[in-house]
Amino acid sequence: MAEVELILNKIKIDETRNDQVIVLKEKQGTRLLPVVIGISEINAIKLKLSGIKPPRPLTHDLLVNVIESLGAKLKKILIDRLHNNTFYAKLFLSVDGKEILIDSRPSDSVALALRAGVPIFVEEEVLKEAGVSEF
Repeated sequence: MAEVELILNKIKIDETRNDQVIVLKEKQGTRLLPVVIGISEINAIKLKLSGIKPPRPLTHDLLVNVIESLGAKLKKILIDRLHNNTFYAKLFLSVDGKEILIDSRPSDSVALALRAGVPIFVEEEVLKEAGVSEF
């Protein structure tokens, strides 16, 4: 299966419907992938983007610290499936030369990818199914 690299393009908050959406964009293209996520994940992403460092680690910071303390490295995230309007993602970890895949929500995956500085990917089929040309 082909993977397409994405970058975080924008964050949209619809106050009237209480929806928070991250819009991911093809790194080498124009298609967009909007993903509705929870308020705490939006806040975690916005906090990281703003450069504010909390005095104590928040959940996503803690998870990155745990991964690194165990000698593993987050290599990338992959949004790999869309089922019943729900996106699924995987964390790709490397530890002792082995690759470990961990099921994750895309919102948590993106928050972790931003903290760890790793790329965000989506399966081409998912992008074909859920991608849009403008948002």
